[in-house]
Amino acid sequence: MIELVGVSKSYSLKGVHKLILDDVSYAFPSRRNIAIMGRNGAGKSTLMRMLAGIELPDRGRIIRDVKVSWPMGFSAGFNGTMTGLENVRFVARVYGADTEYVIDYVDQFAELGPSLALPISTYSSGMKARLAFGLSLAIDFECYLIDEITAVGDRRFKKKSQAAFDTKLGRSNVIMISHSEAAIRSYCDAGLLLLDGALYYYDDIATLVADYKKFVN
Repeated sequence: MIELVGVSKSYSLKGVHKLILDDVSYAFPSRRNIAIMGRNGAGKSTLMRMLAGIELPDRGRIIRDVKVSWPMGFSAGFNGTMTGLENVRFVARVYGADTEYVIDYVDQFAELGPSLALPISTYSSGMKARLAFGLSLAIDFECYLIDEITAVGDRRFKKKSQAAFDTKLGRSNVIMISHSEAAIRSYCDAGLLLLDGALYYYDDIATLVADYKKFVN
């Protein structure tokens, strides 16, 4: 379970105050696949980074008693001066995974070849996305965080990524941000609407989508 306890988060940018969460307490239900919807700029990605532990709340606590992924495809955490291989080895150790298994999986899945031994700073955005996605799949999580991405690369690689991702979800749950109603209906069975600093829970996707269109669009 993931639980928010009195969580507040806001930003001030160029004199404009932006509220993300205002003293929110909420426990994500176990064994449910949760969609998060909200208008552009509402703070969905910020919330996702806080769930992952990449970003901290201003106040309150986030409790996790399940193994939670970073947002799928998130490559900003890579160290650009280290090689792809060194980054993979470091992340595997941090998460207590079998280092050699993770390296072999990423090497085969990401299809970067000799580039895996080059610094991340030399990678294109597509190469970094493939490395990040492969690394996400190489480590077993109980809850996967998805921020607008379930596959990367060309058509062949996307098909491969989608199949691998679907296999993972047979054993894990997902918290997903997406503007695609088709993706949300396909992967999620409950949801949250992020609106004006508050979270509203919906037990069915149809009602969530209807209210999203009514209140946000």
